Amino acid sequence: MRLWLMPLPSSFWVDELGTVFVVRHGASEPSLRAAPQVADSIYYVLPTLAGKLAGTNEISYRLFSVLAMGGALFAIARLAARLIDPRAAWLAVFGCLASRSFNYEAADARPYALGSLVLTWAILLLVRWLDSGRVRDALLFAAAASLLWWVHLIFWPFYLLFFLYAGFRIGTAQTSIGWLPLVALFSAIAIATAPVAFRALSLLHQAGEHVVVAPPHFNDLTVELKLGLMTGIFTVGSLAAGYFGWRSPQISLSSASMLLIGGWWLIDPLALFGFSRITGNSVFVARYMYLALPGMTLAALVLVARFIPAGHWRSLALGLGAAVFLFGGHWNHFRLPHHNSDWKAAATALREWTRGEEIPVICPSPFIEARSPVWSPDYPVSGFLYSHLSFYPMGGRVYPFPFESSREVEAYARTLSLERLSRSPRFAIYGGDRSVRFWRQWFAARPELDDWENRMLGVYGDVNIVVFEPRLEAQRKPVE
Repeated sequence: MRLWLMPLPSSFWVDELGTVFVVRHGASEPSLRAAPQVADSIYYVLPTLAGKLAGTNEISYRLFSVLAMGGALFAIARLAARLIDPRAAWLAVFGCLASRSFNYEAADARPYALGSLVLTWAILLLVRWLDSGRVRDALLFAAAASLLWWVHLIFWPFYLLFFLYAGFRIGTAQTSIGWLPLVALFSAIAIATAPVAFRALSLLHQAGEHVVVAPPHFNDLTVELKLGLMTGIFTVGSLAAGYFGWRSPQISLSSASMLLIGGWWLIDPLALFGFSRITGNSVFVARYMYLALPGMTLAALVLVARFIPAGHWRSLALGLGAAVFLFGGHWNHFRLPHHNSDWKAAATALREWTRGEEIPVICPSPFIEARSPVWSPDYPVSGFLYSHLSFYPMGGRVYPFPFESSREVEAYARTLSLERLSRSPRFAIYGGDRSVRFWRQWFAARPELDDWENRMLGVYGDVNIVVFEPRLEAQRKPVE
């Protein structure tokens, strides 16, 4: 309730507003050609259904993610009990809930929660098939694995995990399954995912146009892998065992289980890191690696499992759950914001400030694709690059700006300042904090605005509003 449901009514963030745009206009909408990868997901079936059942709002669009993460959490508990120890399920559950990123997925109207659900069940079904040899488990695994890449184009590294784990168990005779059934099953998965693979390859040549982060360095990889956290968990477990005199029977993990857990944790970050370094098109974005978080949680549980006495699993799980609730509940807020972008409140404040008048409002796009030749001063504000404006209307007359500045954009801004802004009673800049800061300084330095003052109308997370108004004591000078 606290970590997953309380954030549901809060404002959509930029990518979620993109979800609303895709659902409302469809994947074939012309302005989506600027970012064709956005609509390439079967996920949009869910918010479309939500909109038909409960209307287009923050709660309805996010509710399917809550349900998906609940299903994923159940599969993670089953895997912990199967791979590590039958008593490990609740520790795995609360270990996942201790992760802010894991909880973030549960209230996000984006494909990651659905991806977590599909991936965790695919892994569980793969383990069950290799343990039991049942055809039903094999077919269900093939269906889940085939579905994963259709959820998001960035989920391809986990197919390496599937094949590595299954191949290791067969190669080391840790299953009764032979190579022929494995090859047949993975061939079926390859056929089912072939359209997605061809689509991903067709988009590869323009991948650089959608890069939002710089190529990662080795330090970025170590941060993403949480090596310091893992070391700390092991150290605390060792010290606690020594202090309390815990003597636990050794937990016997198979080499295949160790490989699966370690691969779940490491393969995705390592693959995206390598792809980013080799191609120069960085996809090393934290949210793209959310699906590896349960693997990291299970790896941490493996580190401490050897210290836990037989009768203390439940009490330690209860203690961890209480700690998550008390220290991870963000009790400085009554309602938890899902994301640090309150477009809803910002739009309301700006609408009140404009009071229905045609006040100029400069709106830099929050999408990196908003640049030449896609963007131009006459780009329609109803298009994808300004999808936040249509869902949260803010009043005034919008002047769309690109994501970043350039000489051409600054020439346009100079003309706008001379011919329109300086002749207006006031104007505003509305958008992401970095863009607003840049254009605030830029317009404040314009000579035709010497007698103007600017102030922050409000800060709404990483959404800012700056307003420019003539100084009351100054006489308006004619602009030559």
